[in-house]
Amino acid sequence: MSIEAFFRDRRIPLQSFDMKPYDLRAWFLVLPALVIVTFVGILPLIAVTNYSFQDLFSLNNPYWVGVDWYRNIVTSERFYASLGRSFLFSAIVLSIQVPLGIGIALLLQRSSQVIVSTVLVLITVPLVVPWNMIPVIWLNFINPNAGLAGKMLAWLGIGFDYKFNALHTWIVLVVMDTWHWLGLVVVLAYAGISSIPAAYYQAAAIDAASQWQVFRFIQLPKMKTVLSMAVLLRFMDSFMIYIEAFRINAGGPDSATAFLSLDLGEEILSFNYGPSAARSIVYFLIVLTVAWTFKAAMSAGATATAPTEEPIT
Repeated sequence: MSIEAFFRDRRIPLQSFDMKPYDLRAWFLVLPALVIVTFVGILPLIAVTNYSFQDLFSLNNPYWVGVDWYRNIVTSERFYASLGRSFLFSAIVLSIQVPLGIGIALLLQRSSQVIVSTVLVLITVPLVVPWNMIPVIWLNFINPNAGLAGKMLAWLGIGFDYKFNALHTWIVLVVMDTWHWLGLVVVLAYAGISSIPAAYYQAAAIDAASQWQVFRFIQLPKMKTVLSMAVLLRFMDSFMIYIEAFRINAGGPDSATAFLSLDLGEEILSFNYGPSAARSIVYFLIVLTVAWTFKAAMSAGATATAPTEEPIT
């Protein structure tokens, strides 16, 4: 049934609805953002894509090699080993930070406003610390001669050698990344919980719902949007971790923390601009694929759970 027939059958004049035309001038407000994205995102991406098909002795003397750099990457065992380590690191930090952030947000919901404000300020302070200073802070913190954590571990008789023990290096990186980014998950989760109307909790109280049922059927679905944003942001950042891993142990010991980003940094520092450009494009496609898959899965889940409406007849 057409819209005109729908209103005609119900004797509703179309003139009663003030249909305003679109104002295309609003697109001019987006123009500055498009210009910035073009210069800092699109044009560099085009340039890097072009460089990835060439052997650059210098920018003025390129040599076309086609897909040779890409072939070398996808046939390299080192690439797949680094890819596995990057995925493993992202999986570990997400499995720790997301549940921990939700738990802290749930505790804050039941706390006074003074406690909430204090905790949110303290837990978000690491977010404003420059990335290059994060590993410096933690190297001093775990220093057995001067650091608080290092002295405490030595006093307890716990041997902790992040330089030559791969497990200890991973522990430092995971704890450091959690300290740095946990505040983001907490803020987003608390914002999602705070947006839930009191009527939902009142209805749950009338139905004698347990705390788990309230969390499972009220709080978690309402936090789904902000949590998906937190997971996506944290994955993209943790997957391409560089500064922290490089400053802590430069990918060691024995390449145990040699992530994809460190391989890329090594190519750049060796002035291998062609291979490094190809690696950049490959890594970009990996992140883009994961982000698109995650978005598609979230959209499919939202469509499956959305209530269906009866068609107008």
